[in-house]
Amino acid sequence: MTPLAGDLARLIEAEQLGAVTTIVEGPDTGAKSLLDERGAVIAGHLPDGLVADVAADAVMLMRREQNRTLGYGDRQVFIETIAPQPRLIIFGAGHIAQPLARMAPELGFRVVVADARKTWATAERFPGVDELIVAWPDAVFASTELDARTYIVLLSHDARFEDPVFPMVRRSPVRYIGALGSRRTAAMRVERLRAEGWSDEEIARIHAPIGIDIGAEQPAEVAVSILAEMVRVRYGAGTGLSLRGTEGRIHAQRPEEGEAPT
Repeated sequence: MTPLAGDLARLIEAEQLGAVTTIVEGPDTGAKSLLDERGAVIAGHLPDGLVADVAADAVMLMRREQNRTLGYGDRQVFIETIAPQPRLIIFGAGHIAQPLARMAPELGFRVVVADARKTWATAERFPGVDELIVAWPDAVFASTELDARTYIVLLSHDARFEDPVFPMVRRSPVRYIGALGSRRTAAMRVERLRAEGWSDEEIARIHAPIGIDIGAEQPAEVAVSILAEMVRVRYGAGTGLSLRGTEGRIHAQRPEEGEAPT
């Protein structure tokens, strides 16, 4: 067992954000440390002259769940983010929800599917999901803690099923809120929310129409576009455009001060 193993296991068990740093080149090669979400060293060792800079970069990388090897003078340090598993809550057990629920675990998501219609929310239609809830949204939220690891997707096409969700997520720290519908549906939704006192900033958190434009037609293709947008939000990077024809590095080698790494 490595010197960090016990502390790392406890951090993972508590589902807390952290980072492991390893000096991979230069003096002290092989030295490791474990940082908490604030950048404090809780186990292992970092040379005194590196602590502040590595901690600042690690905190930014943790926020974006990214790993990087960054240079600090004559040392290269690999920073590996340790992040709890994200959770996707899908409201609306329709045809798009099925491929979305199948694909999301491949990206590391725990999947919850909720719908008040028991003929739609069935184990036969959603085998293998972490949780299947036959209930209205208020019942779902009564037993669910919303945090920055939570992604909300609304696929109901029906205001009766989605309107109860918005007051619950309005001031929550959830990472992603996406709602299915046409531009006309999205515009009507915005009107309803503004009438309820939502600010432009609050409304801007809602990704609607949902997904990235890839020309999707079939339910599975729409699911891919939704997942692509979720990934982009998760890491805080990307344009949604093809990488072909672009120049320079795909990933920045060092985050700029005050900005999230890309």
